[in-house]
Amino acid sequence: MAYKYLLKLKQLSNKLATPITFILIGAVARVIPHLPNFAPIGAMALFGGAYMSKKQALTLPILAMVLSDFIIGFDSLPMRLAVYGSFLLIVLMGMFIKKQINAKNVIFASFLASILFFIITNFAVWEFGHLYSKTIEGLMQSYFFAIPFFRNTVFGDLFYNGIFFGAYNLLLNISHPLALEQKV
Repeated sequence: MAYKYLLKLKQLSNKLATPITFILIGAVARVIPHLPNFAPIGAMALFGGAYMSKKQALTLPILAMVLSDFIIGFDSLPMRLAVYGSFLLIVLMGMFIKKQINAKNVIFASFLASILFFIITNFAVWEFGHLYSKTIEGLMQSYFFAIPFFRNTVFGDLFYNGIFFGAYNLLLNISHPLALEQKV
């Protein structure tokens, strides 16, 4: 009886360890000094969509953002909704590549996620902020001045997706040595 209880406790702790670890990684990476937009949240969203349950995948990036936003500070509600919504769409991209996870698809999805985040969040800066005139020229300025941030987003997404997907698959192959033999 005690063995079954300990086994269930271990399964529960394993089930909670990954999400909690991801939330902490995402939150800490946003509050420690780093290049602007070079953060793991987009990669967490893509990885979560590809490998975690729907509930975990949709919850993790938002929890990491909210937790770190308490430290960094919140901006306007429309901006937070645009940012959080971007990450939820990236989770859906992860769910889309779930059945065909390979380097090509992860790299393509990383670039697409960066572009999606860039388009949505900078449109929101233009629409809900006061930095740019509410004209097409103002919108183009919003995108133009965000290009350095976009570069960091692309590099951050590629870097963290490489770590998350690469480490996960490495650990998967190490924990299942027969999987390596079958691929040869």
